[in-house]
Amino acid sequence: MKKNFLFISEDALISDIAWQVHKEGQNVKYYIANKSESDICHGFVPKTKDWHKEVDWADVIIFDDVLGHGKVADGLRKQGKKVIGGTPYTDMLEDDRTFGQEELKKQGVSIIPYKEFNNFDEAIFYVRKNPRPYVIKPSGEAQNIKRLLFVGMEKDGNDVIRILESYKKIWSNEIKIFQLQNRVMGVEVAVGAFFNGNKFVYPININFEHKKLFPGNLGPATGEMGTSMFWSESNKLFQATLKKMELKLAVEKYVGYIDINCIVNGSGIYPLEFTSRFGYPTISIQKEGIIGPISELFFNLANGNNFYIKTKKGFQIGVRIVVPPYPFRDKKTFSSYSKGAVIVFKKKNGLEGIHIEDVKKVKGEWVVTGSAGVALIVAGCGLTMKQAQAQVYSRINNILIPNMYYRKDIGDRWYEEADKLHSWSII
Repeated sequence: MKKNFLFISEDALISDIAWQVHKEGQNVKYYIANKSESDICHGFVPKTKDWHKEVDWADVIIFDDVLGHGKVADGLRKQGKKVIGGTPYTDMLEDDRTFGQEELKKQGVSIIPYKEFNNFDEAIFYVRKNPRPYVIKPSGEAQNIKRLLFVGMEKDGNDVIRILESYKKIWSNEIKIFQLQNRVMGVEVAVGAFFNGNKFVYPININFEHKKLFPGNLGPATGEMGTSMFWSESNKLFQATLKKMELKLAVEKYVGYIDINCIVNGSGIYPLEFTSRFGYPTISIQKEGIIGPISELFFNLANGNNFYIKTKKGFQIGVRIVVPPYPFRDKKTFSSYSKGAVIVFKKKNGLEGIHIEDVKKVKGEWVVTGSAGVALIVAGCGLTMKQAQAQVYSRINNILIPNMYYRKDIGDRWYEEADKLHSWSII
């Protein structure tokens, strides 16, 4: 029997998953609050201009972000609605870095030493008095401007001081609160899992993000250029971090996906930050590794059912296909080079592993829209990382978009980092 799914988004983050659920034969209505992004996904799924009118229609309501969505989702859940989304508490885990770190500390999780500031002069004075490498991490909405995160490399902290002095002049209106976190070297890896309001649902997901624009981890930071992942039973990484949050999440009646990004080395596991929502493009890549309809997973999750997610063995890789001016925002450049660009598939039946981002249909053709320059996520699977890489890049070879670019090394990190993680008995 068909179920009714209502997707609620601020900036059209969850377009692909709404499309996937629609393709599975479920009834879907999709609301996008940001009017400048409202044509995204046009032609792929039915839209609604007022989600409030659809609440009684919906069997499952899905929110795609934090930034206040948790309060609304929590309110609907308390009214008896079946909702996938956060709470004010879980929103704060992500939105307020210091709050997130302190909550981990309360649960007995080791964290990297940090200090919070709301004044650039005080931070500069602190670095001069305590010279060492630091990471500058803005909090609040400023953390979504990825290029503002800065990883210091100099032992005396002088590079951090220079960046802070520049931020004071240029970004003081946007960066109200920020952290200086001691820089720790190691393998960056994330652990995530779905939560059904009472407990974690297994298996868990281990993933490796690739945020820099260029291969070799060079260039400006982006929202994401690609991710490699695999599904796992409970392991040391999960037990030392996310598992310790289970009782608190149960008290909150949180329903959804939650992820902790960490730095791991021979001395320990150090959580960096929460993502208390679906990750993008993580959830689309996870869809490739889940056996069975994702709509069924969502229905079970929202209803608090006890179930086990059947997943593929091996690895999944997702590569983001982007167009100018990504990762920057420049309306003139986007309008000149990318808006309305056609997406052509050499083989018309070659849509396996294709997931949409800022795309709409015009007269049956796929075209780029929105404003960010993110077009597609292409995913591949394999029993080995090399097989997953071969599949995803063969699928990309079937795509033609004027001025498109992407990273060709997603998954390469695994070959060295897996040895380290296994030697430390982390995964």
